[in-house]
Amino acid sequence: MSKRSFTPASTTRRDFLRQSLLLLPPLVLPASLLPRAAWGWQSTGTVINVRDKGAKGDGVHDDTSAFQAAVDALPGGGTVTVPSGNYIIDAMRAVNLRSNMLLQLAPDATLTAIPNNSPRSHVIKVWSANNVRITGGRIVGERGNHTGAGGEWGYGINIQASNHVHVSDIHISECWGDGIWIGGIGHFNAVPSRDVVIDNVTSTHNRRQGLSIGPVDGVVIMNSTFSGSDGTKPMSGIDIEPQAQGLARNITIDHCMISGNQGTGMEIHYNVSGVTIKNCTFQNNQGYGLLTVDSPSGITITDNVFTGNGLVGLVIAGQTTHVKATGNTMTGNSARYARRVVSALTSPSAIADAQKRELRVDPGTSDVTITGSKFSQ
Repeated sequence: MSKRSFTPASTTRRDFLRQSLLLLPPLVLPASLLPRAAWGWQSTGTVINVRDKGAKGDGVHDDTSAFQAAVDALPGGGTVTVPSGNYIIDAMRAVNLRSNMLLQLAPDATLTAIPNNSPRSHVIKVWSANNVRITGGRIVGERGNHTGAGGEWGYGINIQASNHVHVSDIHISECWGDGIWIGGIGHFNAVPSRDVVIDNVTSTHNRRQGLSIGPVDGVVIMNSTFSGSDGTKPMSGIDIEPQAQGLARNITIDHCMISGNQGTGMEIHYNVSGVTIKNCTFQNNQGYGLLTVDSPSGITITDNVFTGNGLVGLVIAGQTTHVKATGNTMTGNSARYARRVVSALTSPSAIADAQKRELRVDPGTSDVTITGSKFSQ
């Protein structure tokens, strides 16, 4: 039998209140709380500048081979540095990173993808590698000059079946598909990625999603922004979607901004368990703010803000089970529909109807606990 507990009490199974919220400052987690990717490995050994391998960074010449030569010159590990410049990368070949290395881009270094007509391409690939860090700079995809019509798999950074990967301080935009993909290799029972950290990353105006997560075990996404996804469905900021490929578990989304996406801010699908979403803002997405659907399990939603989303702010739907939502603030959602000011509503049924625009818990869900919700006009 379903369990839903709500405080304070309401006249329905769902709790609906209103109150305003100020955003909390970003949180920097202590090293002891992060996967090893964030703190346990530091690049040592050889340091190679991509310019020494022939990269020009002039925005004209194809620098892909020079980048790959620098990476391949680190068989035992080390650092590839990328100074200021605009480096042209053939995303049909990609820059393929290897284990035990750091790719360190200057803040004003940009990797720009060459236009192609393929449904699938990658600027940076981290496949079957361990102990990899990527930090700094920008990645700009080729969606604006893409010469094909189909497909949705043009990635800025693609991480598959890799362990202890840390991506930080990078701006990713204009990808034909997702800004970032983290997942596994294999169609069924995929080899997952483990211990991946995304920290202080902006992924914006990509065609499919800001970030997609497939089969993983241990991912922390923090202090990052996922915005402006627009072009081909689902067009979400974050989509946790391993589907039949495998399991996605032990995922934390902390102090992130998910805003202005043409679809839903964040979606969570089946074969997903152990997700914590805290201290995040879901704002001005055209769809829902946050949607759990199909049958994810073990979802904690704490101290988030849902505001100005086109549809309901927070939706627990499908066969979702074992959910705890605490201290979340929801205001001005269902913005695509006409609204009445709550203070002008007097009957319990009218208030309940208005409140459903902010929070929805569907009958097929089970063991859902909603406490401390705050709403404001």
